[in-house]
Amino acid sequence: MPTYDYECPKCAHRFERFHGMNQDMKITCPLCEEHAKKCITHANGFIFKGSGFYETDYKRKDEKREKKDEKK
Repeated sequence: MPTYDYECPKCAHRFERFHGMNQDMKITCPLCEEHAKKCITHANGFIFKGSGFYETDYKRKDEKREKKDEKK
């Protein structure tokens, strides 16, 4: 589930909430209980971990294929 940033228009308190993208949430400020507005934020990056995601991993596989083709 994505994290959304909210800001209270009354007290200017900023906070985060987790909920689904299609859910219409009525989020209230935890300090003053006023209806909070969703803030526009930048998207967080993500990191690929494990084999097969790096350029060098693909090169190694290609080099092995070339060596096998040369032997034939």
